[in-house]
Amino acid sequence: QVQLVESGGGLVQPGGSLRLSCAASGRTFSSYTMGWFRQAPGKEREFLASIRWNDGSIYYADSAKGRFTISRDNAKNTMYLQMNSLKPEDTAVYYCAARRSTVIAVTPQFYTYWGQGTQVTVSS
Repeated sequence: QVQLVESGGGLVQPGGSLRLSCAASGRTFSSYTMGWFRQAPGKEREFLASIRWNDGSIYYADSAKGRFTISRDNAKNTMYLQMNSLKPEDTAVYYCAARRSTVIAVTPQFYTYWGQGTQVTVSS
């Protein structure tokens, strides 16, 4: 069974940075694609970025390009999301997710495994 555990959320001032981590366990992830999503109150879950575990191929949503960077550490089975120049509208619960496919997907329904989420609040 795949387990995903996010960490790194918190309260940050506008313009600040945070790095989220997603520790994965339970499988060998070479055939998996993993992604970051977020969900603000009253809004649908939004895709941010995805990374193919075997070769590191990356895809970003337009909303994440330029400020967010996805990466992974194979040795630690951990995925990261570096977020810079944060804005109040980035406030949301951030989730990591995994799917057993090497095809990158942007729709939440295509991801099988989810972490519990970590709250990010951008406020002065």
